[in-house]
Amino acid sequence: MDKNNLNSLHKSFKVIRDRKIKLLEEEADRINDLKEHVKEIRKYSIDNLEELIQKAMNNFQENGMEVIFAEDSQKALDHIYQIIKDEEIVSKSKSNTINEIGLSPFLESKGIELVETDLGDRIIQIDPDTSGPSHPIGPAAHLDMNQIAEIASNKFKREVKAEPEEILDIIKNDVLKRLEKCNIGITGANSVAAEDGALLMVHNEGNITLVSMKDIHIVVTGIDKLVRTIEDAVSVVKLETIFATGKTIPAYMNVISSPSKTADIEQILLKDMYGAKRVILILLDNGRRKALQEYDECLLCIGCGSCIVSCPVYNVTGYEFGYRGYLGGRGITFSNFIKDNETCFNSGLFKCTECGLCTSECPVNIKTNKMIERLRNESVEKGAFPEKHHETAERIKKKGSPFED
Repeated sequence: MDKNNLNSLHKSFKVIRDRKIKLLEEEADRINDLKEHVKEIRKYSIDNLEELIQKAMNNFQENGMEVIFAEDSQKALDHIYQIIKDEEIVSKSKSNTINEIGLSPFLESKGIELVETDLGDRIIQIDPDTSGPSHPIGPAAHLDMNQIAEIASNKFKREVKAEPEEILDIIKNDVLKRLEKCNIGITGANSVAAEDGALLMVHNEGNITLVSMKDIHIVVTGIDKLVRTIEDAVSVVKLETIFATGKTIPAYMNVISSPSKTADIEQILLKDMYGAKRVILILLDNGRRKALQEYDECLLCIGCGSCIVSCPVYNVTGYEFGYRGYLGGRGITFSNFIKDNETCFNSGLFKCTECGLCTSECPVNIKTNKMIERLRNESVEKGAFPEKHHETAERIKKKGSPFED
C-alpha cells in the first residue's frame, strides 16, 4: 500500500479509535459486562459446534429455508453457480465469507456480473488499481476523497467532484439501476441463531434489505458464526458494532428466518409476498473444523477489526498483511486453515512483531500473537522461513553478532 493510501487509512483509523475510546470511557461497566457475556457465547459455540450445526440445519429447514453444507470453497461456488447460472447479473452485500470463497473472480470467469452494493466495496470494485478492502467495516478506508472522485470519474466518464454527496449519489444511482436487473441477491450473515433458525445481518446503508428482497436470497456464512439463540446473536453483533465503529448499534439489524410469507387471509399460510421466494443458506466449513481441532481460539472472532486498527504492522503495510478480507494477524492465522501453510506464510506470517496489541484490543481476548508464534514454529520445522532470518541466524552462530561486517 502506498504512502497516500496509508495516510488515508491512518486518518480513518483515528476516527474509529477516538470514537471507540470515548464510548468505552462513557459506558465502561455496560460494555465490560457485554464483553464477558459474548466471550461465554462464543466459547459455548466453538465447544458445541457439531451440535449447533445439526440444530441449525434442522431448524432452518423447518422454517422453510433450503440448507446446503459446503465442505470447502469450491463446493460452495459450485452450489451457487447451479442456482444462478442462467442469470446475467446478481447483487451482493459486504461479506468476508463471500470474499473468502472467491465468488467475484469466479462469477467473472463465468460471464456473470456481480454488483457490490456496499458503497466502500463498490468503490473498490470499480477501481482497477485497488487490491482489496482495508477494513471489514470500512472497505475503502485507505482511499481519500480525491482518489474516490477520480475513480468515479473514470468509471462514469464524467467529472465527479471531490464532494461526498456527489460521489455517493452517482454510485448509488448506478447501483440502483443495476439492482433492477437482478433476480438474485447474495449476502453473508453476522451471526446465526441455530436454535431459532434465524440469520442476523447488520448494516448502515440499507443495502442488505434491498439485496435480500430479490426473488432468491442466497446467504453464505461460516459455521463459526453459529450461536444458540437470536438473543445471543444480537449480543454478538452489538459488541462487534461497538469495537468496529465506536457506536452502540448499527442503523439496521435484519433478522431472516424464512422466505416471504403471510397469513392475513383466514390464517391461511401463503408464500411469496413482497420478499424472497427462496432463501438458501450455505453453511461453509472450508477448514473451520480443522481449526477447531488445532487452533480453536481463532474461531472466537466476531469480525470487528479492532485488532488491525491498533496493529503496528498493518498500519505500515495495509491489506498486504492478511488474507483477502481477513486482515492482520488473525487473518494470517485463519488462512492456514481455510487455505494452506504456504498461503499463511505468504500472507505475512513472519512480518508480525508479536507485540500483542491485537490481543489487548480484542473484545473477546483472542491471543493472536501466541497463535502466530505457534504457526511460525511449525513453519520453521517444515523448512519455511524467510531467507534473511536464516542468514542472520548463521551470522550469530559464526560471529556472535547479527550484523554484517
